[in-house]
Amino acid sequence: MQVLLIALLSGLGFIVAYHTYGRWLGRKIFKLSADWVCPSHRLNDGQDYVPTSKGVVFGHHFTSIAGTGPIVGPAIAIMWGWLPALLWVLLGSVFIGAVHDFGALVVSLRNNGQTVGDIAGRVINKRVRLLFLFVLFMALTIVLAIFGLVIASVFRQFPSAIFPCTIQIPIALAIGYWLHRKGGNLLVPSLLALGLMYVTVFYGDVGFLHAINSEMASWSSWTWVLLLLVYSYIASVLPVWTLLQPRDYINALQLISALGLIVLGLLVAAFIGGAPLANGTRPALELAAPMVNFNPVGAPAMIPFLFITIACGAISGFHCLVSSGTSSKQLKTEPDARFVGYGSMVLEGFLAVLVILACAAGLGLGLAQADGTVLLGNEAWASRYSVWSSRLGPLVAAFVDGSSNFLKALGLPAASATALMGVFVASFAATTLDSACRLQRYVVQELASTFGTARGGLFTPLAWIRGKHGATTVAVVFAAFIAAIPPPGQAWAFANAGQGGLILWPLFGATNQLLGGLSFLVIAFYLWRRGIPVWFIIVPMIFMLIMPMWAMLWQVFIGGTSNPSWLSQGNWLLVSIAMITVLLEVWMIIEAIQVFPRAKGIIEQNAIQPVGASVTFSGTLAGSAGGGRS
Repeated sequence: MQVLLIALLSGLGFIVAYHTYGRWLGRKIFKLSADWVCPSHRLNDGQDYVPTSKGVVFGHHFTSIAGTGPIVGPAIAIMWGWLPALLWVLLGSVFIGAVHDFGALVVSLRNNGQTVGDIAGRVINKRVRLLFLFVLFMALTIVLAIFGLVIASVFRQFPSAIFPCTIQIPIALAIGYWLHRKGGNLLVPSLLALGLMYVTVFYGDVGFLHAINSEMASWSSWTWVLLLLVYSYIASVLPVWTLLQPRDYINALQLISALGLIVLGLLVAAFIGGAPLANGTRPALELAAPMVNFNPVGAPAMIPFLFITIACGAISGFHCLVSSGTSSKQLKTEPDARFVGYGSMVLEGFLAVLVILACAAGLGLGLAQADGTVLLGNEAWASRYSVWSSRLGPLVAAFVDGSSNFLKALGLPAASATALMGVFVASFAATTLDSACRLQRYVVQELASTFGTARGGLFTPLAWIRGKHGATTVAVVFAAFIAAIPPPGQAWAFANAGQGGLILWPLFGATNQLLGGLSFLVIAFYLWRRGIPVWFIIVPMIFMLIMPMWAMLWQVFIGGTSNPSWLSQGNWLLVSIAMITVLLEVWMIIEAIQVFPRAKGIIEQNAIQPVGASVTFSGTLAGSAGGGRS
């Protein structure tokens, strides 16, 4: 019953947080107003800026921010024990992650849907904007280079997920056309799409489909990475209503319903046990992982690495890009921001809790071995977690096996339960991939505009890159180049290509979390300039600036017996990128400290006046380059 109690109390806590702390932020801090005209209306272009119902935006936002982060991170972190992982998820998502996502969304809404990096140039200074954009470009490149490999890994381990994930694309296109061109009610196509997707999950690996899935599962990593980058290119340049919105929305329906099934399976397993074993008994649901383990074999120190290992389930800097890059361009009204920004993050926190329970307890319900035996309890957990590992494949498999055990407790066939969880993981990764490509396009366009307008427009070749096709081409080609690099010690060959993202993967955790700290810096400046309290942001901001830097410097200079420092390994690529990132962070912090004392109550130039604001302006108001209130 302990496992069930953790799940129920966590879910209740997230609901309470949304209706208390989240409401206080919306009403007292951000002062959300339905009278404010959102960028989706003011700048409606039918491509990126499209007024959309909050349910659809929620679906896009949730599936984009979740990805595999809240799965892989907790699946690694329970090596330090389920309690530290659980506490960081609960406290982090409520008081740090949700505040970060909500704040980035509101700030972008009031700045014409611009990215946090672009806004940094006005609320702090122009140098910070450029530095921020370079950090964003690097972080998104890692996402684009690695997530194709993640999806390929899932498809290889769970071929039955290939057809259901592929068929989502034509379903999404049909839904997008129906809603945008025909008008229509959202409920009917949603139910049809959800039903059809579940049919493909249960019957998408039978007959000739099994042969197709098996053949596609044998494709090389490079083949999958190229196909997925081509798909991401297409999704990035199409209007959001065509593919991005409907695919993310129907994915959200499927994923949320799958979460519901996991909870229901957990409930059944808590009362009557897991799926019956060969002798007819049902194994008891118990926590097989240790409560706390300060020194797992081969693991780095819990502090600071717990806080960069679990990112998306507690706070992730990538979320500020989704909030300010795509979601802010689609919201119809400001009050929807709390539901989308704060609500999506606490739901992701609940997902991370379920991942912790699936890996810490679900695995113990039964793990089949090649010789036909079944490991239970502590033995099952130890078989996957005896030694520290950050490899993506086994960690994803640990969640799939643990969560599918919950579904099998409901009576679902083992093959169907595994397929459903495989689709769950692959769909999350795919929605993050296409959103990341569109976000990288925005970053490339902003960088090209910065340099292209220098010296009176001297650098005219950048004009093509400022367009959506040029910027997307740069994003995809650069990610493909990184992905094509073979793993360390292996020669350039087609068989080795596609895994280059793994070279930069060790940087992703710290770089991603650093984005969160820098995004908090921008949000704090936005509020500070308007005389709005920032006390609730200062501690999370400092925490998220220190922890990633600490972890990065530890990896560069210190390391451990099982994790030698990058410097001692002579890994100059990681050392160079890490040190450049640290220097960029320090530079931005110094710039911010210099500006902070004289910024209070002085709104940046070309700002849009918030509803009910009473502050001093240092620049022009609405109607200028910064936008205006309609």
